[in-house]
Amino acid sequence: MSLTLADARIVTSEGVHDGWLTIEDGRITHIGRGSAPRDGHSLGGRHVVPGFVDIHNHGGAGGSFPTGEQDRAREAVALHERHGTTTMIASLVTGTTDELAAAASSLAELCDEGLLAGVHFEGPYISKARCGAHNPALLREPTPQEFATLVEAGRGHVRMLTIAPELPGALDTIRAAVAQGVIAALGHSDATFEQTLEGVEAGASVATHLYNAMPALGHRAPGPVAALLEDERVTVELINDGVHVHPAMLRLAFDVAGPRRTALITDAMAATGMGDGTYVLGSMEVTVTDGVARLVEGGSIAGSTLTMDVAFRRAVREVGLSLPEAVQVASLTPARVLGLDGEVGSIAVGRFADLVVLDNSLEVAGVMKRGSWITEP
Repeated sequence: MSLTLADARIVTSEGVHDGWLTIEDGRITHIGRGSAPRDGHSLGGRHVVPGFVDIHNHGGAGGSFPTGEQDRAREAVALHERHGTTTMIASLVTGTTDELAAAASSLAELCDEGLLAGVHFEGPYISKARCGAHNPALLREPTPQEFATLVEAGRGHVRMLTIAPELPGALDTIRAAVAQGVIAALGHSDATFEQTLEGVEAGASVATHLYNAMPALGHRAPGPVAALLEDERVTVELINDGVHVHPAMLRLAFDVAGPRRTALITDAMAATGMGDGTYVLGSMEVTVTDGVARLVEGGSIAGSTLTMDVAFRRAVREVGLSLPEAVQVASLTPARVLGLDGEVGSIAVGRFADLVVLDNSLEVAGVMKRGSWITEP
Protein backbone atom coordinates (compact mmCIF):
# COMPACT_ATOMS: atom_id res chain seq x y z
CA MET A 1 0.00 0.00 0.00
CA SER A 2 1.32 3.42 -0.97
CA LEU A 3 0.30 6.78 0.48
CA THR A 4 1.58 10.24 -0.41
CA LEU A 5 1.23 13.11 2.05
CA ALA A 6 1.22 16.38 0.13
CA ASP A 7 1.16 20.10 0.94
CA ALA A 8 3.23 19.56 4.08
CA ARG A 9 5.76 21.62 5.98
CA ILE A 10 8.28 18.91 6.74
CA VAL A 11 10.41 19.49 9.84
CA THR A 12 13.70 17.69 10.34
CA SER A 13 16.59 18.40 12.70
CA GLU A 14 18.26 20.18 9.75
CA GLY A 15 15.44 22.52 8.77
CA VAL A 16 11.91 23.04 7.47
CA HIS A 17 10.75 22.78 3.88
CA ASP A 18 7.47 22.69 1.97
CA GLY A 19 7.00 19.40 0.22
CA TRP A 20 5.64 15.88 0.24
CA LEU A 21 6.55 12.35 1.22
CA THR A 22 5.49 8.87 0.16
CA ILE A 23 4.99 5.91 2.46
CA GLU A 24 5.02 2.26 1.47
CA ASP A 25 4.79 -0.76 3.78
CA GLY A 26 5.09 1.43 6.85
CA ARG A 27 8.28 3.21 5.80
CA ILE A 28 9.13 6.49 4.11
CA THR A 29 10.24 5.80 0.54
CA HIS A 30 10.39 9.25 -1.05
CA ILE A 31 10.68 12.84 0.16
CA GLY A 32 10.40 15.82 -2.16
CA ARG A 33 10.09 19.58 -2.25
CA GLY A 34 7.26 21.56 -3.75
CA SER A 35 4.22 19.90 -5.28
CA ALA A 36 3.81 16.15 -5.09
CA PRO A 37 4.23 14.27 -8.39
CA ARG A 38 0.86 12.61 -7.93
CA ASP A 39 -2.36 13.10 -6.00
CA GLY A 40 -1.99 12.54 -2.30
CA HIS A 41 -3.49 13.26 1.06
CA SER A 42 -3.24 17.04 1.40
CA LEU A 43 -2.16 18.28 4.82
CA GLY A 44 -3.08 21.85 3.97
CA GLY A 45 0.31 23.32 4.77
CA ARG A 46 0.47 21.87 8.27
CA HIS A 47 3.74 20.84 9.88
CA VAL A 48 4.89 17.24 9.89
CA VAL A 49 7.40 16.20 12.54
CA PRO A 50 8.78 12.78 13.44
CA GLY A 51 6.90 10.82 16.09
CA PHE A 52 8.05 11.70 19.58
CA VAL A 53 10.27 9.29 21.51
CA ASP A 54 9.84 9.14 25.29
CA ILE A 55 12.56 7.38 27.27
CA HIS A 56 11.02 8.00 30.72
CA ASN A 57 7.31 7.29 31.17
CA HIS A 58 5.44 5.63 34.06
CA GLY A 59 1.97 5.49 32.49
CA GLY A 60 -1.21 7.43 31.80
CA ALA A 61 -4.97 7.13 31.24
CA GLY A 62 -5.24 5.73 34.76
CA GLY A 63 -2.75 2.95 34.05
CA SER A 64 0.61 2.61 35.76
CA PHE A 65 3.45 0.65 34.14
CA PRO A 66 4.94 -0.37 37.54
CA THR A 67 1.92 -2.62 38.17
CA GLY A 68 2.72 -4.64 35.05
CA GLU A 69 -1.01 -4.83 34.21
CA GLN A 70 -1.08 -5.27 30.45
CA ASP A 71 -4.57 -3.93 29.76
CA ARG A 72 -3.86 -0.74 31.68
CA ALA A 73 -0.47 -0.44 30.02
CA ARG A 74 -2.14 -0.63 26.62
CA GLU A 75 -4.47 2.21 27.62
CA ALA A 76 -1.51 4.29 28.73
CA VAL A 77 0.34 3.68 25.47
CA ALA A 78 -2.77 4.57 23.44
CA LEU A 79 -3.12 7.87 25.30
CA HIS A 80 0.47 8.88 24.65
CA GLU A 81 0.24 7.80 21.02
CA ARG A 82 -2.71 10.15 20.53
CA HIS A 83 -0.44 12.91 21.81
CA GLY A 84 2.27 12.06 19.29
CA THR A 85 4.55 9.66 21.18
CA THR A 86 5.05 6.73 18.82
CA THR A 87 8.01 5.17 20.66
CA MET A 88 8.26 4.85 24.44
CA ILE A 89 9.80 2.75 27.15
CA ALA A 90 7.94 1.77 30.30
CA SER A 91 9.52 3.10 33.48
CA LEU A 92 9.12 1.19 36.73
CA VAL A 93 9.72 2.50 40.24
CA THR A 94 11.30 1.02 43.35
CA GLY A 95 9.82 -2.29 44.48
CA THR A 96 10.88 -5.67 45.77
CA THR A 97 12.92 -7.90 43.48
CA ASP A 98 9.90 -10.13 42.88
CA GLU A 99 7.63 -7.17 42.10
CA LEU A 100 10.10 -5.64 39.65
CA ALA A 101 10.80 -8.97 37.96
CA ALA A 102 7.08 -9.72 37.57
CA ALA A 103 6.35 -6.27 36.08
CA ALA A 104 9.31 -6.51 33.69
CA SER A 105 8.26 -9.99 32.57
CA SER A 106 4.69 -8.87 31.91
CA LEU A 107 5.70 -5.70 30.04
CA ALA A 108 8.22 -7.68 27.98
CA GLU A 109 5.24 -9.27 26.23
CA LEU A 110 4.11 -5.81 25.08
CA CYS A 111 7.66 -5.18 23.91
CA ASP A 112 7.47 -8.39 21.87
CA GLU A 113 4.35 -6.94 20.22
CA GLY A 114 6.16 -3.69 19.40
CA LEU A 115 3.85 -1.68 21.64
CA LEU A 116 6.72 -0.68 23.94
CA ALA A 117 10.40 -0.17 23.11
CA GLY A 118 11.70 -1.51 26.40
CA VAL A 119 11.64 -1.37 30.19
CA HIS A 120 13.39 1.12 32.46
CA PHE A 121 14.19 0.39 36.10
CA GLU A 122 14.12 3.71 37.96
CA GLY A 123 15.25 2.36 41.32
CA PRO A 124 15.66 0.53 43.62
CA TYR A 125 19.34 1.55 43.62
CA ILE A 126 18.87 5.22 44.46
CA SER A 127 19.69 7.60 47.31
CA LYS A 128 17.36 7.75 50.31
CA ALA A 129 18.20 11.45 50.56
CA ARG A 130 16.94 12.01 47.00
CA CYS A 131 14.33 9.29 46.58
CA GLY A 132 11.42 11.60 45.73
CA ALA A 133 8.30 9.50 45.13
CA HIS A 134 10.06 6.15 45.70
CA ASN A 135 9.35 4.08 48.80
CA PRO A 136 12.44 4.58 51.02
CA ALA A 137 11.80 1.31 52.84
CA LEU A 138 12.46 -0.63 49.63
CA LEU A 139 15.68 1.10 48.58
CA ARG A 140 18.82 -1.00 48.68
CA GLU A 141 22.44 -1.13 47.64
CA PRO A 142 22.96 -2.44 44.13
CA THR A 143 24.59 -5.71 43.20
CA PRO A 144 25.33 -6.97 39.70
CA GLN A 145 23.79 -10.29 40.72
CA GLU A 146 20.38 -8.88 41.64
CA PHE A 147 20.30 -6.67 38.58
CA ALA A 148 21.12 -9.68 36.39
CA THR A 149 17.97 -11.32 37.78
CA LEU A 150 15.91 -8.31 36.71
CA VAL A 151 17.49 -8.27 33.26
CA GLU A 152 16.69 -11.96 32.85
CA ALA A 153 13.06 -11.32 33.80
CA GLY A 154 12.86 -8.68 31.06
CA ARG A 155 13.86 -11.22 28.38
CA GLY A 156 16.07 -8.86 26.41
CA HIS A 157 13.83 -5.80 26.75
CA VAL A 158 15.47 -4.03 29.70
CA ARG A 159 16.81 -0.83 28.16
CA MET A 160 17.73 1.45 31.05
CA LEU A 161 18.68 1.52 34.74
CA THR A 162 18.63 4.66 36.90
CA ILE A 163 21.19 4.39 39.69
CA ALA A 164 22.91 6.64 42.24
CA PRO A 165 26.67 6.33 41.60
CA GLU A 166 27.71 7.05 45.20
CA LEU A 167 26.11 3.87 46.58
CA PRO A 168 28.33 0.92 47.52
CA GLY A 169 28.36 -1.47 44.58
CA ALA A 170 27.02 1.11 42.14
CA LEU A 171 30.06 1.33 39.87
CA ASP A 172 30.28 -2.44 39.49
CA THR A 173 26.55 -2.57 38.74
CA ILE A 174 26.88 0.19 36.14
CA ARG A 175 29.67 -1.76 34.44
CA ALA A 176 27.62 -4.94 34.54
CA ALA A 177 24.52 -3.20 33.15
CA VAL A 178 26.42 -1.66 30.25
CA ALA A 179 28.04 -5.03 29.50
CA GLN A 180 24.52 -6.48 29.19
CA GLY A 181 23.47 -3.76 26.74
CA VAL A 182 21.51 -1.75 29.30
CA ILE A 183 21.81 2.06 29.38
CA ALA A 184 23.02 3.25 32.77
CA ALA A 185 21.47 6.56 33.85
CA LEU A 186 22.55 8.58 36.88
CA GLY A 187 19.78 10.06 38.99
CA HIS A 188 17.96 10.22 42.32
CA SER A 189 21.45 10.81 43.61
CA ASP A 190 23.21 12.79 46.34
CA ALA A 191 26.57 12.36 44.60
CA THR A 192 29.36 14.90 44.51
CA PHE A 193 30.82 16.21 41.25
CA GLU A 194 33.64 13.67 41.53
CA GLN A 195 31.37 10.72 42.33
CA THR A 196 29.19 11.59 39.36
CA LEU A 197 32.19 11.55 37.04
CA GLU A 198 33.15 8.15 38.43
CA GLY A 199 29.73 6.91 37.38
CA VAL A 200 30.23 8.26 33.87
CA GLU A 201 33.68 6.68 33.69
CA ALA A 202 32.08 3.36 34.66
CA GLY A 203 29.80 3.67 31.63
CA ALA A 204 26.74 5.77 32.56
CA SER A 205 25.56 7.84 29.60
CA VAL A 206 22.22 9.44 30.64
CA ALA A 207 21.17 11.90 33.35
CA THR A 208 17.75 10.98 34.75
CA HIS A 209 15.58 14.13 34.80
CA LEU A 210 18.44 16.60 35.23
CA TYR A 211 18.08 19.00 38.19
CA ASN A 212 15.32 16.95 39.83
CA ALA A 213 16.16 14.57 42.69
CA MET A 214 19.79 15.70 42.87
CA PRO A 215 21.72 18.49 44.65
CA ALA A 216 21.30 21.94 43.17
CA LEU A 217 24.05 23.50 41.10
CA GLY A 218 26.48 25.26 43.42
CA HIS A 219 29.46 27.50 42.72
CA ARG A 220 31.76 25.75 45.22
CA ALA A 221 30.15 22.33 45.20
CA PRO A 222 28.92 21.94 41.60
CA GLY A 223 27.53 18.48 42.26
CA PRO A 224 26.08 16.18 39.63
CA VAL A 225 24.40 18.88 37.53
CA ALA A 226 27.67 20.44 36.35
CA ALA A 227 29.33 17.05 35.84
CA LEU A 228 26.46 15.74 33.74
CA LEU A 229 26.04 18.90 31.69
CA GLU A 230 29.73 19.21 30.91
CA ASP A 231 30.49 15.64 29.92
CA GLU A 232 30.10 15.04 26.18
CA ARG A 233 29.33 11.37 26.85
CA VAL A 234 26.09 12.16 28.69
CA THR A 235 22.60 12.88 27.37
CA VAL A 236 20.47 14.83 29.84
CA GLU A 237 16.75 14.25 30.32
CA LEU A 238 14.55 17.28 31.00
CA ILE A 239 10.93 17.47 32.18
CA ASN A 240 9.48 20.51 30.43
CA ASP A 241 6.11 20.86 32.14
CA GLY A 242 6.52 24.27 33.77
CA VAL A 243 6.60 22.63 37.22
CA HIS A 244 9.76 20.55 37.49
CA VAL A 245 12.26 22.99 35.97
CA HIS A 246 12.24 26.77 35.44
CA PRO A 247 12.56 27.82 31.77
CA ALA A 248 15.82 29.63 32.54
CA MET A 249 17.37 26.40 33.77
CA LEU A 250 16.05 24.59 30.71
CA ARG A 251 17.73 27.19 28.51
CA LEU A 252 20.95 26.75 30.48
CA ALA A 253 20.89 23.00 29.87
CA PHE A 254 20.15 23.45 26.16
CA ASP A 255 22.92 26.05 25.84
CA VAL A 256 25.52 23.83 27.51
CA ALA A 257 24.54 20.36 26.29
CA GLY A 258 22.94 21.37 23.00
CA PRO A 259 20.06 19.59 21.26
CA ARG A 260 22.26 16.61 20.42
CA ARG A 261 22.71 15.81 24.13
CA THR A 262 19.28 16.85 25.41
CA ALA A 263 16.18 14.65 25.51
CA LEU A 264 12.73 15.81 26.54
CA ILE A 265 10.85 13.29 28.68
CA THR A 266 7.41 13.25 30.26
CA ASP A 267 8.02 11.28 33.50
CA ALA A 268 4.27 10.80 33.12
CA MET A 269 2.30 8.79 35.68
CA ALA A 270 -1.16 7.24 35.80
CA ALA A 271 -2.99 10.58 36.17
CA THR A 272 -1.81 11.78 32.74
CA GLY A 273 -4.87 12.39 30.61
CA MET A 274 -7.13 12.12 33.65
CA GLY A 275 -8.53 14.63 36.11
CA ASP A 276 -7.35 15.66 39.53
CA GLY A 277 -7.67 12.98 42.19
CA THR A 278 -5.80 10.23 44.01
CA TYR A 279 -3.59 7.72 42.20
CA VAL A 280 -0.71 5.36 42.94
CA LEU A 281 2.88 5.28 41.73
CA GLY A 282 4.36 1.95 42.69
CA SER A 283 3.49 1.55 46.37
CA MET A 284 3.10 5.29 46.98
CA GLU A 285 -0.19 7.19 47.09
CA VAL A 286 -0.25 10.34 44.96
CA THR A 287 -2.69 13.22 44.85
CA VAL A 288 -3.07 15.38 41.74
CA THR A 289 -4.22 18.97 42.12
CA ASP A 290 -4.38 21.36 39.15
CA GLY A 291 -2.46 18.77 37.14
CA VAL A 292 0.48 18.58 39.57
CA ALA A 293 1.19 15.18 41.13
CA ARG A 294 2.56 15.02 44.68
CA LEU A 295 2.92 12.33 47.32
CA VAL A 296 0.10 12.30 49.84
CA GLU A 297 2.73 11.92 52.58
CA GLY A 298 5.53 14.47 52.37
CA GLY A 299 4.36 16.38 49.32
CA SER A 300 7.25 15.46 47.00
CA ILE A 301 6.57 15.85 43.29
CA ALA A 302 5.60 12.40 42.02
CA GLY A 303 6.14 12.29 38.28
CA SER A 304 4.07 14.46 35.99
CA THR A 305 0.86 14.61 33.98
CA LEU A 306 2.80 15.76 30.92
CA THR A 307 2.45 14.57 27.34
CA MET A 308 5.20 15.05 24.77
CA ASP A 309 3.20 17.37 22.53
CA VAL A 310 2.93 19.82 25.43
CA ALA A 311 6.65 19.48 26.15
CA PHE A 312 7.36 20.12 22.45
CA ARG A 313 5.20 23.26 22.35
CA ARG A 314 6.75 24.59 25.54
CA ALA A 315 10.23 24.00 24.12
CA VAL A 316 9.37 26.33 21.25
CA ARG A 317 7.25 28.91 23.05
CA GLU A 318 8.72 29.07 26.55
CA VAL A 319 12.32 27.96 26.05
CA GLY A 320 12.90 29.48 22.62
CA LEU A 321 13.98 26.46 20.60
CA SER A 322 13.51 26.47 16.84
CA LEU A 323 11.27 23.80 15.33
CA PRO A 324 14.27 21.76 14.10
CA GLU A 325 15.84 21.94 17.58
CA ALA A 326 12.57 20.90 19.21
CA VAL A 327 12.35 17.95 16.81
CA GLN A 328 15.83 16.89 17.79
CA VAL A 329 15.21 16.94 21.56
CA ALA A 330 11.76 15.34 21.37
CA SER A 331 12.50 12.69 18.74
CA LEU A 332 16.00 12.23 17.34
CA THR A 333 18.14 12.53 20.48
CA PRO A 334 16.03 10.13 22.58
CA ALA A 335 15.90 7.72 19.63
CA ARG A 336 19.70 7.85 19.49
CA VAL A 337 19.90 7.13 23.23
CA LEU A 338 17.94 3.92 22.63
CA GLY A 339 19.99 3.03 19.57
CA LEU A 340 16.86 3.29 17.42
CA ASP A 341 17.78 6.36 15.36
CA GLY A 342 18.20 4.19 12.26
CA GLU A 343 14.49 3.39 12.47
CA VAL A 344 12.69 6.25 14.23
CA GLY A 345 13.23 9.80 15.42
CA SER A 346 13.59 11.54 12.06
CA ILE A 347 11.86 12.01 8.74
CA ALA A 348 14.15 10.33 6.24
CA VAL A 349 13.94 7.75 3.48
CA GLY A 350 14.03 4.27 4.97
CA ARG A 351 12.78 5.30 8.41
CA PHE A 352 9.48 4.10 9.80
CA ALA A 353 6.59 6.41 8.94
CA ASP A 354 6.07 7.54 12.54
CA LEU A 355 4.76 11.06 12.06
CA VAL A 356 2.90 13.82 13.89
CA VAL A 357 0.89 16.45 12.03
CA LEU A 358 0.79 19.79 13.84
CA ASP A 359 -1.38 22.81 13.11
CA ASN A 360 -0.11 26.39 13.18
CA SER A 361 -0.53 26.44 16.98
CA LEU A 362 1.60 23.27 17.20
CA GLU A 363 -1.43 21.32 18.42
CA VAL A 364 -1.64 17.68 17.31
CA ALA A 365 -3.84 17.32 14.24
CA GLY A 366 -2.93 13.74 13.36
CA VAL A 367 -0.63 10.90 14.36
CA MET A 368 0.74 8.10 12.20
CA LYS A 369 2.63 5.02 13.41
CA ARG A 370 4.32 2.60 11.02
CA GLY A 371 2.37 4.10 8.14
CA SER A 372 -1.10 3.75 9.70
CA TRP A 373 -3.10 6.62 11.13
CA ILE A 374 -3.76 6.54 14.86
CA THR A 375 -5.69 9.79 14.46
CA GLU A 376 -6.18 11.01 10.91
CA PRO A 377 -5.94 14.74 10.14
